[in-house]
Amino acid sequence: MLPPSETKREGGDTSRTLDLRALSFPELADERAAVITAARFVSSEESSARTALKLGPKSVTERLRNLELDTSGTLPAIERYTGVLYDALAVRDADASTTSWWEEHVIVQSAMFGPIGAGDLIPAYRLSHDSRLGTVRLASHWPAVSTQALRARVDGLVLDLRSEGYRQLGPVADAVAPRVVSVDGDGRRRALNHWNKTAKGRLLALLGRTGAAIDTMDDLVGWAAEHGVVVERSDSGWDLVAESLAPVAV
Repeated sequence: MLPPSETKREGGDTSRTLDLRALSFPELADERAAVITAARFVSSEESSARTALKLGPKSVTERLRNLELDTSGTLPAIERYTGVLYDALAVRDADASTTSWWEEHVIVQSAMFGPIGAGDLIPAYRLSHDSRLGTVRLASHWPAVSTQALRARVDGLVLDLRSEGYRQLGPVADAVAPRVVSVDGDGRRRALNHWNKTAKGRLLALLGRTGAAIDTMDDLVGWAAEHGVVVERSDSGWDLVAESLAPVAV
């Protein structure tokens, strides 16, 4: 499971506009429609959009995306999102088998659409997990329905690479959320903040490009060892050592 990204690639296929029931977890169509309606309302005026969507002078025009959700072009979710984690995937250089693996295994927790598949076609939008949409509170709107939908469809190991804010929008019991760490010359470990996104992106890139077949943490640890990636138990759960993840060759 991945977080979305605040930054998004523009454009898309204008012949295939947003279809809420064509997205993964179609049972969430009504909840998605409610968020879209609320986002459209707060985005209709610049002043309300600045507050609700936390927009600055340079980003205030992004509110207009929310007014065009029904008519703007779409891209697969894994192509729509940009930023550090998604840049590390090098999605546009991936071959068909890698893309197919991502589409089968990856779920993104969107503030606008709830959980969606990597291959789901979505437009560009502006909304974050902590956006304020009047009577629609994302923190109470999404968790129960997202968790129910995920529980009904997801089996086996769930590797949760979401940030805390997006994890709260769709809690998954027993999911494994590895801590990304850096190891210094003395073997001391420290958790990473910004660079943890790069490590997560590189991990997912390698999983996809190797067509990994993983059902348990033992499978993941074994796969990691084969590819020089360090995934180990720690006092806090599981650690992913960032230095063991080099950029994936494309």
